[in-house]
Amino acid sequence: MGSGIWSTDVYEAADRYRRATGRSAFAYSDGGARTVHPRLDPRDAFRESRDSDEHPDSLAISVLFDVTGSMRRVPRVLQSRLPNLLGLLQRKRYARDPQIMFGAIGDATCDRVPLQIGQFESDNRMDDDLGRIVLEGGGGGQQTESYELALYFMARHTSIDCFERRGRRGYLFIIGDEMAYDRVKAREVRRVIGGNPGEDVALERIVAEVREKYDTYYLLPAGSSYAGSRTILDFWRDLLGQNAVELDDLDAVCETIALTVGLGEGTVDLDGGLDDLADLGTGASPAVSRALSGMRWV
Repeated sequence: MGSGIWSTDVYEAADRYRRATGRSAFAYSDGGARTVHPRLDPRDAFRESRDSDEHPDSLAISVLFDVTGSMRRVPRVLQSRLPNLLGLLQRKRYARDPQIMFGAIGDATCDRVPLQIGQFESDNRMDDDLGRIVLEGGGGGQQTESYELALYFMARHTSIDCFERRGRRGYLFIIGDEMAYDRVKAREVRRVIGGNPGEDVALERIVAEVREKYDTYYLLPAGSSYAGSRTILDFWRDLLGQNAVELDDLDAVCETIALTVGLGEGTVDLDGGLDDLADLGTGASPAVSRALSGMRWV
């Protein structure tokens, strides 16, 4: 996957059409869907980010978000601010050939749709994938969701040329407000993803596998059920160190992702990135500055 080129004009035309006709950007979910869309079904699936003549320097960027409880707002914010994300990555050349995958995380112990995984895309099909996500809003109510199952998919069911051909890790952003379970359960893998891992996998082990090929970040946004929770933040900092980040403005999530990629790629520094945000007129600069200031980039 990953062919084509993102067009803000196409995005805006689709947005105008939806507004004129009263259609939702999340028509699949808002129309009452309660099963995973076939294009986002992780079962027996494998996702690839590949180089091509059109995109010779592909960079895999994955954005997975919790859609339980109050977190259901996150994909709507992401969808509304996609032009800012792609504008910074492409027009500001933070990444030459970004290929973006969106996905959603629920709770495999109780949700009907515990995991949804889109394709790596370079064009407006990433907007289409966002619109296919089921915003289930369930969850188990115990400050724990199946993040580990999503990490398992990313570690063992993705293949990315930036890492395999050039030794450059991709980026994985998890947006949530709860903790992961302490292990990947083999029975849940068999049911949701397919295959047979043979045995449960400890959370720490699967995190280490993911971090071999993805710079991995956890964003804890304002407005979620457990925003500001030291228990949640400490849990993720034990796993990811400084890459577990508090974000005090959910509307700044796309800009935070874009600037994090630019900083990681060495194509912009923090001051230059904040100037770029000011040029866009997004109002996200203060929140992004607070989230990323003090982090070390190597």
